[in-house]
Amino acid sequence: MKLNRIESAQVRRSLAKLWRRARWPAQVCAGMCLAAGTLAAGAATSPALDAVNRAAVLSRHAERSVLLGAEKAGARLVAVGERGIIIWSDDSGKSWTQAQVPVAVTLTAVRFADALHGFAVGHGGVVLATDDGGRTWQRRLDGIQAARIVLQQAQASGDAAALREAQRLVTDGADKPLLDLYVFDTKRVLAVGAYNLAFYTDDGGINWHSWMSRLDNPKALNLYAVRARGDTLLLAGEQGLVFRSDDAGATFRRIATPYRGSFFTAELDGAQDMILAGMRGNILRSRDGGVNWTQFATPQGASITGSLLRADGEVLLTTHAGELMRIAPGASSRSQTGARTDQALNAVLSVNAEQVLAVGGQGVALLKMGAVK
Repeated sequence: MKLNRIESAQVRRSLAKLWRRARWPAQVCAGMCLAAGTLAAGAATSPALDAVNRAAVLSRHAERSVLLGAEKAGARLVAVGERGIIIWSDDSGKSWTQAQVPVAVTLTAVRFADALHGFAVGHGGVVLATDDGGRTWQRRLDGIQAARIVLQQAQASGDAAALREAQRLVTDGADKPLLDLYVFDTKRVLAVGAYNLAFYTDDGGINWHSWMSRLDNPKALNLYAVRARGDTLLLAGEQGLVFRSDDAGATFRRIATPYRGSFFTAELDGAQDMILAGMRGNILRSRDGGVNWTQFATPQGASITGSLLRADGEVLLTTHAGELMRIAPGASSRSQTGARTDQALNAVLSVNAEQVLAVGGQGVALLKMGAVK
């Protein structure tokens, strides 16, 4: 079935508005380009629309695909990316095997509770779960289900504004990506994404609850990162949007920062020590829970796309220009530039004391820590 001429024009106008509205990070752009091309062409049964219900196709060189997230499942390395690709390695990244995945949407982030149980999120409002260390995955949520959850909660609340927003989500369908998640344990997961999407489960993904109404986000700005430590939760997003909760997510308050651009990643080292990083190389650090901030001077203006808090308190940062930077434990005035690759980087993961795994536009890259100075 093809879209008629009027419908095609409406789609093109909607996409143009979407692109004008926000400067999307790599996690969103990787799948949005495909959607723009196929929808504007008027193909209602395009891969962009049915990818939620189509299994990922096996690739001969999946490790060379665009990859957006990485995580450790015990000693195993797991990475996720475009077209539903999930790969895993048991030899510290020397060789990779593609997992069985029931969706073909771009996957944006992956986290594990232990060596076996993990979750991944992506476009189409998709949440996946695994109980075998990332070898096989099952769908636990998609955008259609998520919109219905929001609608049911809005109907129960009797809030007219919330009901209008929920009805819009239902009408839009599965067109909004989830961009990050935090896995508290094998049962509790918080997933966040574009347009204020925020969903929580406490039973491993069998049932989900919308946390969107808990966030003071009237413009429905995108949520790019979520971190937690104990009862403290940190959300970071578009146009300087930052939320903090000190009661395990029961309530959130907005945190003011000196930068109004988007934050694509964040780290929470203790309840009071927070790092935010994002557009144009901006890095902020607060040691008092967000009351005061220090802005780091960075040598390049490339957007910071991912981060990793290491066990010793050091923070590693990836950039769209292919840089890998580090912030030494306790640093408050500057970041140190490290290795540089020939691809845009999206995430970084510790392999061992000598190596890190970076993932990006050309797949996986193993880097020696000695090269990160």
